[in-house]
Amino acid sequence: MNKEKWTSLLEGFKSEFKRNGKLSKASRAKLNELKLEAIDKGYITAKELNDIAKMIIITSKSQAVEKKSSPQINFAGRGPRNFNQAEKAKNRRGTISRLLSYFKTEFNIILFLLLSIIIVVACQVITPRLQSNVIDAIDNYLFRDVPRQLIIMLIFFVVLSIFNLIQGLLSAVLSQRIVKKMRNDLFVKIVNLPITYFDTHSHGDIMSRMTNDVDNISNTLAQTLGSLFSGVLMIAGTVIMMFITCWELALLSCVIVLLTVIATKFLSKAMRKFYKKRQLLLGRLNGTVEEMVVGHKTVKAFSKEQSAIADFEEISTDLTKTSIFAEILGGSMGPIMNCINNIGFVIISLCGGYFAYKGIISIGIISAFIIYAKQFSRPINEIAQLYGQLQTAIASSERVFVVLDEALEDKSGNNTMDEMNGVVEFNNVDFSYVMGRQVLYNFDLKINRGQKVALVGATGSGKTTVVNLLMRFYNIQNGSINIDGVNILDIDSNALRNNIGIVLQDTVLFKDTIRNNLKYADPNITDEEMLEAAKECNCDTFINQMKNGYDSILSEGGSNLSLGQRQLLTICRAFLSKPKILILDEATSSVDTRTEKHIQDAMIKLMKNRTSLIIAHRLSTIQDADVIVVMDKGRIVELGNHEELLAKKGKYADLYNRQFAGEGI
Repeated sequence: MNKEKWTSLLEGFKSEFKRNGKLSKASRAKLNELKLEAIDKGYITAKELNDIAKMIIITSKSQAVEKKSSPQINFAGRGPRNFNQAEKAKNRRGTISRLLSYFKTEFNIILFLLLSIIIVVACQVITPRLQSNVIDAIDNYLFRDVPRQLIIMLIFFVVLSIFNLIQGLLSAVLSQRIVKKMRNDLFVKIVNLPITYFDTHSHGDIMSRMTNDVDNISNTLAQTLGSLFSGVLMIAGTVIMMFITCWELALLSCVIVLLTVIATKFLSKAMRKFYKKRQLLLGRLNGTVEEMVVGHKTVKAFSKEQSAIADFEEISTDLTKTSIFAEILGGSMGPIMNCINNIGFVIISLCGGYFAYKGIISIGIISAFIIYAKQFSRPINEIAQLYGQLQTAIASSERVFVVLDEALEDKSGNNTMDEMNGVVEFNNVDFSYVMGRQVLYNFDLKINRGQKVALVGATGSGKTTVVNLLMRFYNIQNGSINIDGVNILDIDSNALRNNIGIVLQDTVLFKDTIRNNLKYADPNITDEEMLEAAKECNCDTFINQMKNGYDSILSEGGSNLSLGQRQLLTICRAFLSKPKILILDEATSSVDTRTEKHIQDAMIKLMKNRTSLIIAHRLSTIQDADVIVVMDKGRIVELGNHEELLAKKGKYADLYNRQFAGEGI
């Protein structure tokens, strides 16, 4: 987030507060998130911080009253975004159908899994009948038949064990392959989402969908896939055998099943609600933790540790309560089913004994039927107990599909600009991050090939927005931006960005070797080219001083290097990308004067024979620019070189004199 965007968003929050006397829950959540980032980057004034505090306090009190007066539980309170809107439940049947669509390419595994399940179920259905035959043989003193019957039972039990093992292995393979596809789809989607999505969604919640939600789906598929298939077949096979064995007792069992279905339906409705809410709260909790980890210095600087703990405990308490209710309902399913089934066993035993007394059935049949009754109830109990996991998986699938259904970044454009010269034109450009809060007004600027143009102005004047629009991170509302006479909307975004090198104030380095970080711009760069670029950019010396030189591993974000060293590496990386257009966005604003000199020397070599667009607060770094564009509140107010603008004694001269007088901008 840059200063211009922060200013625009804050004005939007203030307008909403004036209209309604409070903020919506989504706005309060977003403002809480953006506030810490604005404080960290120094975008916020004491007056603005006071205004924000008032808006949040008034809104919090209002929401507390609403929550107290309403029996509905609202989970969209504090947090980085409006979870109620984004997490609105989709059609449950449609979600399941979409989840099952991932199985289409795994036909062979599914076929073998079904075959193994059928064999397992067949063995389980037949063995009680074999056991019945053994009991009847003993009861009728036919001892010669007993060994043969026992051998047959042993064979069936061995086959049952082997295919149970195969079923477990195939279920594990199938679930992991399905989850791999889903995780790949999700990662590809996240990588290709537009910048605006990450500006408006909690990073922690996005990570929660990628990790927790996908893991929930994985665990459920691995644990329940085979159980569901075998359970359905077991119920069908057992019912058939029960009616063949004794249809009277089978009808009694159906009454027990009816009671089980009624109890399951009642409990599942309540379970679905709490499992869904648990996933939502888990995403919020991850978002809060991620926010705390990223902004821990700011939290400590403002002595807000207790406030951060209180916020975490608020969400954690809601999550704990919801999880307790979810686990109680989920855990009660099994005991309730067992109680109903035990009552059924008593009824079957009484009726079976009566039928045996009347000579309708044999003792062996009673034994077999009791086993069938247990086999009939066991898969129902298992499915009932797995229902909680299924609800978690469905809730997680919904959250994953919410991201997968987001619109991709528009990268359309047929022109690949293979021979870009680097002539940039902004023609009457208007732009707003938020509708009704315009950031750029009729911005009109032409940058010739090889020209060095600097954008200066007070914070919030629109400088970084110009860069965002040129990179197609955002699309303009009016006007056009052309490169070599071609509208950038007609240029393929990848081709556009491959021709533009950018060095930002906030450096981004990956946890990898220095060599791979430098070659990130172009993996085909040779080591000779890399070494030459490192020397040109003044980073070869400190790299060689490291233990493993170019093969030294950078820690996360390059934190084992100084800020100046990290900036020199990013400049070298931009150098190796061989861009036609170069953007330098306050690349020296966070370093000391000595380091700034090294960075400036590197930037001069980098800008040679390239169209360059420079954003700088330190006016000493852009005095040699061909054109200096002075911006104020989204408009160009002055244009010229350093000497011309000083002679005008206007806005630039005022900024320059105040800066060198030590007053700052």
